[in-house]
Amino acid sequence: MAESATKTSVLRKLRDWGENPIPPTLLATLVTAQHMRPFQPLPMLFPPVLLFSSYLNLSSYKTDSAGITAAWSGLYAILAMRRKQGLRNKVTVRGVVRGSSLGLCAVNVAGCGLAYVFGKREKEAAERA
Repeated sequence: MAESATKTSVLRKLRDWGENPIPPTLLATLVTAQHMRPFQPLPMLFPPVLLFSSYLNLSSYKTDSAGITAAWSGLYAILAMRRKQGLRNKVTVRGVVRGSSLGLCAVNVAGCGLAYVFGKREKEAAERA
């Protein structure tokens, strides 16, 4: 009985994470920190979309925002994992930022995916009205 309550609790925490406007903003900050100097145009397409997702979340479009965040976090993770990184580069500040952004991408895909799949647009529409 306690095991099912724990599973429900973990799923609920992931869904709450997905409905929060802070994770896409944090990911946009980490992506900007990694790819601004030297400027890399392809990865820098991600921060504006993630910030727009936070804006949608604050505008009470939580389900749609979660879907955008999950999709773009997954795309960024695929893009970032194409590049191989040696052990020596993983212990630098840049390596820690890269690792934390990939970890955040994984949590965003899980949490925002849950929030998108189980979101209720009718409830959100009633809140906006």
